[in-house]
Amino acid sequence: MSSHDQFVDDLPEQGAPAAGKRTRAPARDSRITGQPGFVLHSYPYKETSLIIDMFTRDHGRVGVVAKGAKRPFSKLRGVLQTFQPLSVSWSGKSELRTLIDAEWVGGMLPLERTALLCGFYLNELLVKLLARDDRHPALFDHYVSTLNQLAHGEPAPIVLRKFERALLKETGVAADLGRCTSSRGPVAPDRDYVVDPERGARAAGLGEVWPVVLGKTLLDMEREDYTDPATQAQSKQLMRFLLAHHLGGQPLNTRQILIDLMQL
Repeated sequence: MSSHDQFVDDLPEQGAPAAGKRTRAPARDSRITGQPGFVLHSYPYKETSLIIDMFTRDHGRVGVVAKGAKRPFSKLRGVLQTFQPLSVSWSGKSELRTLIDAEWVGGMLPLERTALLCGFYLNELLVKLLARDDRHPALFDHYVSTLNQLAHGEPAPIVLRKFERALLKETGVAADLGRCTSSRGPVAPDRDYVVDPERGARAAGLGEVWPVVLGKTLLDMEREDYTDPATQAQSKQLMRFLLAHHLGGQPLNTRQILIDLMQL
């Protein structure tokens, strides 16, 4: 089984609700046209149709039924592909709307090899951490930027750390890494800290079971500065820990594959 197939087979059909604060999308209109979007995940529905999780700029993650999309001559068959910028239209007010149209917009390089697997990892995070119908336009723009960076060969570990952090900020569960909750002062770059997923950074004690990181790592992450190899290594462990907490035990299939292949 391919890594993509494993991701698709193991994803929950409706996705998990996101933790933290959310920005509710506008009331579900009966008809939306020309909305920028991407396919996150799709699975068969009946004999000829698909149910698709879309990530859209102004309506967040929405579920649509693409009727007849599996038919050999359907114009949607070759369009509804992951990592391709689309203009999508749908109708309906229920949990699953009806896809009316989808057009390829273009303008992005395809993802290949490791970048492709990183893209599936991003999609899995979005499906599992974003609730349906919560709008996140800033995160959508960050997603587009991240896909472009991956397609142009930017260092995958750094690109992924930035996106993970942006995702936690957008869902309202990312603490200020520049402040220490125990001292109520700024984080000191030369001290050791742990990050409580619910409260933020505090000074590390003896026998900590959570990842211990330097204050410099936390400050670098706040500045999105990953040039220091130590920051790259420690931020990887920290983000793995924080994501596991906010996922509530849900496994990340693509993350494990990435760990096995490249230790990302």
